[in-house]
Amino acid sequence: MAIQSIQDVNLTGKRVLVRCDFNVPLKDGAVSDDSRIVAALPTIQHLMEQGARVVLCSHLGRPKGERKEEFSLAPVAASLAGKLRRPVFLLSDCIGPDVERAVDALSDGDVALLENVRFHAGETDNDPAFAAELAKLADAYVNDAFGTAHRAHASTAGVAAHLSPCVCGLLIEKELAYLGEKTASPERPFTVILGGAKVSDKIKVIDSLLEKADTIIIGGAMAYTFALAEGRKVGESLSEPDHIPTAQAALDKAAAKGVKFLLPLDNLAVKDLDFGAGTVGDSQYFEGNIEDGWEGVDIGPKSIELFKAEVAAAKTVLWNGPMGIFEIDACNKGTFAVAETIAQSDGTSIIGGGDSVKAIKMSGHSDNVTFMSTGGGASLEFLEGKTLPGIAALDQK
Repeated sequence: MAIQSIQDVNLTGKRVLVRCDFNVPLKDGAVSDDSRIVAALPTIQHLMEQGARVVLCSHLGRPKGERKEEFSLAPVAASLAGKLRRPVFLLSDCIGPDVERAVDALSDGDVALLENVRFHAGETDNDPAFAAELAKLADAYVNDAFGTAHRAHASTAGVAAHLSPCVCGLLIEKELAYLGEKTASPERPFTVILGGAKVSDKIKVIDSLLEKADTIIIGGAMAYTFALAEGRKVGESLSEPDHIPTAQAALDKAAAKGVKFLLPLDNLAVKDLDFGAGTVGDSQYFEGNIEDGWEGVDIGPKSIELFKAEVAAAKTVLWNGPMGIFEIDACNKGTFAVAETIAQSDGTSIIGGGDSVKAIKMSGHSDNVTFMSTGGGASLEFLEGKTLPGIAALDQK
């Protein structure tokens, strides 16, 4: 879907409601990871330079329709003001006469931030009356919150029915370019790396990408369900025996389409895994079957070399999902090796949101990839080929 962006419209002097994704982690009352704020800056600065009156809105956490001060956007306003080097007016609410007056008092180029939209139940209910109240604050609407574009909420979808133009920001434009165009018609060879816990979570993505990829690499716990489908034993490893037919169908489709489908050759397995404490007991590498009593937690050295060679030869790489329990030092070698190889690749490298972004940041290689998606669930649904409500609500070109 070709949608209009802020580069297609003139918003000078207009009150522009901008949906951002400022759902950031807080620690001791301050923003502890400002990645999402930084990602929103190009759109905000573009609107300021154009002389728009910028009214930002976002959710933070899950206050479930109640005002809870620990979910206030005040720390976000402070962080954003520092980055923009100018005041960001934090308003006391996101709807109501006081908010309307404050927005009306803005000058061209000013920036205001509404208080957490999820302080109102009407946000997640996509209540038309709440959406209409939000729309009173603006003449135009910009959605730049890709991470929530798969939710049909008032500030991501409902409000668009009341405003015109409704366009995307520069961040969503970039997300659609990389997760859409660059994977729909990729420079080849196109290698997809998929990890994570469950085949059931990723099977629609696998099915969709089997239509586009030259190679699909599978890691993480979902690989153990594929191992079961191939008749191997996985010990106590996390797997989904109910989804063996699902895994087998993917293997059959890959064979029919001539897509190379790579599973781990060997795995690191442990005893006595304690995720909370970040510790493991005895560890051992298994090639082929994993013995009873052992739990697979990472890919092994032979798998690492196989996967690295495939990634190094690719011209486009899409990575979504870690190779193992990368949060624990003893189990992060596979994930970090893949991250390093992707970063060293000469081709286009796309990190598909969620844990993959967290992993590549932890590995120290996030500065050397082409694009990191800000969407978790939204990235997956988009790669599956689903229509995202927050995108569908915008004006088409």
